[in-house]
Amino acid sequence: MPNRSVAIDGPVASGKSTAARAVAERLDLAYIDTGAMYRAVTLAALQAGVDPFNEAGVVALLAAAPIAVHPDARAPLGYRIYRDGAELGSLLFGEDVASAVSVVAAHPRVRTAMVEEQQRLAARSPVVMAGRDIGTVVLPDARFKVFLTASLEARVARRCAELWDRGVNCDQTQLRRQIQERDRLDSTRLVAPLRPALGAVVIDSSELNADEVVERIVALIRS
Repeated sequence: MPNRSVAIDGPVASGKSTAARAVAERLDLAYIDTGAMYRAVTLAALQAGVDPFNEAGVVALLAAAPIAVHPDARAPLGYRIYRDGAELGSLLFGEDVASAVSVVAAHPRVRTAMVEEQQRLAARSPVVMAGRDIGTVVLPDARFKVFLTASLEARVARRCAELWDRGVNCDQTQLRRQIQERDRLDSTRLVAPLRPALGAVVIDSSELNADEVVERIVALIRS
């Protein structure tokens, strides 16, 4: 029987993390943002001076100090991520991490380690999990699967708004190129490429606000 978890996939800046957290709050479930886990590995590599393209080096870092995720609805992100006992927090969202995360996330051994941890988290209790391969790889037996997408222009505008809210300047032309490159890397990688899962409901959020997206997903689940 499919488990009661909710899998929400989609490309960068499609709104999946915001929607997943709100859905988790509405349904009183734990929220897991798997993209932040890959950001944590990327941050570790950058801090240690390990080339993100060096799979063996990244895997060695991960083995030496695994990433620990703790769902926490009271936390600013809706979860807490630690490495070596230190909470990573806002460090996960620097531009240097954003530029390298798709490279790190494409490494097969990194993905294997992350997927195993994500599945352990979901095995404890039903979760709302956001990412790029949740419905296809991490939780293929999830009862509810959503693929959230949006136009490139809508995603650029949203990500810029997020950066401005954090006090970070946004160059829309540069950001557009970065998002296009991340889309290319995520959709063409050999391991767990970005695509809708079998049976997933596709929601185009280009013309929807966050509340409308959440309402659609909650209605789908409750129906």
